[in-house]
Parts: sequence; structure tokens; C-alpha cells
Amino acid sequence: MSAARNLSRNFSCIKNSVGLALNWANATRAAQPWLLYLLPIAGLVIVFLYSHFDPDGGGSTNQVFVSVREHKPMTLRTAPLIFASTVMTHLFGGSSGREGAALLLGGSVSGQIGKVFHLESRDCRLMTMCGMAGAFSAIFGTPLAATIFTLEVVDVGSMQYAALLPCLVSALLGVFISGRMGLAPESFVLKAEVAATPLNLVRVILLGSLLAALSIFFCELLHAAPKLYKKFLPNAYLRVAAGGVLILALTKLLGTTDYNGAGAAVIEAAIDGEAVPYAFLLKMLFTALTLGAGFKGGEIVPIFFTGATFGCVAAPLLGLPPQLGAALGMVALFCGCTNSPLASICLAIEVFGGQCVSLFALACAVSYMLSSYFSLYREQHFLHSKLRIVGVQRVHGHWSETDAAHLTTNDDGEN
Repeated sequence: MSAARNLSRNFSCIKNSVGLALNWANATRAAQPWLLYLLPIAGLVIVFLYSHFDPDGGGSTNQVFVSVREHKPMTLRTAPLIFASTVMTHLFGGSSGREGAALLLGGSVSGQIGKVFHLESRDCRLMTMCGMAGAFSAIFGTPLAATIFTLEVVDVGSMQYAALLPCLVSALLGVFISGRMGLAPESFVLKAEVAATPLNLVRVILLGSLLAALSIFFCELLHAAPKLYKKFLPNAYLRVAAGGVLILALTKLLGTTDYNGAGAAVIEAAIDGEAVPYAFLLKMLFTALTLGAGFKGGEIVPIFFTGATFGCVAAPLLGLPPQLGAALGMVALFCGCTNSPLASICLAIEVFGGQCVSLFALACAVSYMLSSYFSLYREQHFLHSKLRIVGVQRVHGHWSETDAAHLTTNDDGEN
């Protein structure tokens, strides 16, 4: 509880700095389209900042995972770096989300509070988790999803229930303060509902299976992009400049800015039943080119975009309304990419007001089970099999089943 209370002041800063700044960045870019031409230059600035002030950090959400697992608070310089670089990415037209900056800001600041008060390492870990929950909740306005996401995402299959109350209080404070600042939570009204008949359950299972496959592809694409950049462009400055030029060229070729920034308007249109058939493919491409080149931001909002547009297009082919398909796609793809089924169900309840909750739960369960051990986060660990009641271990970078239910190993397969 003390951790949650200590974080109350920080949530105002997190939501104010991230939410308002990114809203301003996207609005400014929409009003001033010429800013897109400066994207390569913005990339050079981002690389310069990280190479000089945080060469080992990288500005990745994986930093938060390592901090929680190894009880090591992140450095305070992580906060201003990820804030500035994410705002620049959005302002000049890169394709990324906003939660990455919020999680890193929340984790960095909360961890430093633990150090200031000379807390034990386990308590610093709790502080970091509270920062994650509060930041996620402040960004999306979903305190339940934020709390459960924080508990289940780092080590899939293990939840630290001692952190439940502090994280929940932090999440509630985050959404309260952001609301007082005029930032409304994410919420939608489904304009099409269907009954949970056996036929519709089969249709949802099929859609969930497609979303599981899409989640694998998206995760692998995001992991492959930086490797390909480094293979052909070893110099970090050349990589980010080339990425900026590619985004600029594709935007001009397509004649639309729908795939720049977060793409909230496209998500809303998809949930209303309208989506370009190939929009999900282009968003994945834009996001991979952006983040792979070295620009900063999160992956979750692009996942929402991809899932919503794919679901809107695929659902009618299965006999489901496009509006429902978009909503199911948004939540189930998030589940498949992050391996957080309970948080995904909570997200569906909070964002869509409990409509068709049984169908959301089914789609998430299918997506989680069939997405195997692929993950958006390289530092995410799995403790249990998705298919059988046995443990899993990672050997040479691959997860495999073991009879030892709670065996954990490092990447080399050592206990």
C-alpha cells in the first residue's frame, strides 16, 4: 500500500507527459503534414541521445521485465529519454504506440523512489510493478486490465498476488488523475452483438485461430526487422535514417497518413464496421519499419489497429458482424502477442462495457493457446505449457515441455 501511495504524484506526471504530449504530437502532425519530411532527422537525434546517454538501455519495454524479474531498478535517465524519443517518433510520423513510453516512465520513476527510500530489492520490484500498473491504466483508462497485465505478463503462469492490492490502487490512482486532467478512458460501444449459440461459438473459435496465427506473424516480424536492418546497415545512424526515408516514401506512395502515428481514427472506424482490407498488413509493415530502425514507442496500440482492421475484414467471411469482429480482433490479437489472457478479458470488459464478454473470453482463450510460445517481449518467460498441465523450460532460445512443473532455466538451458 505504501508503494501505491508513493506513486500517486508520479501518475499525474506520467499521464500528463505521455498522454497529453502524444496527443499534441499527433494533432500537430495532422495539421502540419510537412513534419513527415523531418522523420529521418528526428531518427538521427534519437540515436544520438541513446548512444550518448543510455547506450546499454535501448528504450525497450524489455527493460521493465528485467527490472521486475531481477529486482534491479531502472536508471532515472530512462524516463526523459523514452519520453522525448517517443514524442519525436509520433510528431514526425513514425508508426508506434504510446504504452512503451508510459511503462518505462512508470517503471523508471517508481524504481528510483524505492532507491531514494532505501527499500529492499523485493520492495523496489513491487514499486516497479506499481509503476507499470499505474502507467498502463493512465494511458488506456483500464485499471483492472492494467493490474492483471502487470501481474501476469512478466512470467506467464505465475502471478505475485502480494502485488495485487498495491498495483490495483496504483492503477485506480492513475486513471483517476488522468480523468481529472481531461483525458478520457478508451471505451467503445459495440453496434452489433450476437448470441453465444453453438454455431457462433465455432465462428469465434475460427476467428481466434486466425488471430493466433496473425499474432505469431506480427511478433516474428517485429523481431526480424531490427535484425535485417543491422544485417544490411550496421551503422545505427544509417539504419534510422533509412527507416525514416522508407516510412516517408511509403506514406507518399499510398497517399494517406492512416498508418503513421498510433492510428486511433482507423481503430474507431473498424469498430464501426469499416476497414480497408489490407490495412492490417500495412500497419504491421509501418510499425516494423519504424521500431526496427530505432525509433521509439510501444507496440500495443499498433496491435489494436492490426487486430481491429483484420477482425473487421475477416469476421464477415465467417458469418460474424464486422463490428464484433473488429472488437474481438483488437482484444484477441493483444492476447496472442502478449500472452496475457486474463488481462485481455478484463480489457474487453472495460473497453466494451461487458458486451459479448463470453465471446471475448473464448476468442482470447483460443488465441492464447494457439499462439504457442511466441511473444512480443523477448524477456517474457513461460512457466507452464499452454497445452498440457506440465512445466516448460527454455533451451537455446526455444521453449519445450518438461515434467518439472516449476523448472526455470536461462537461455543456455542451465538451471
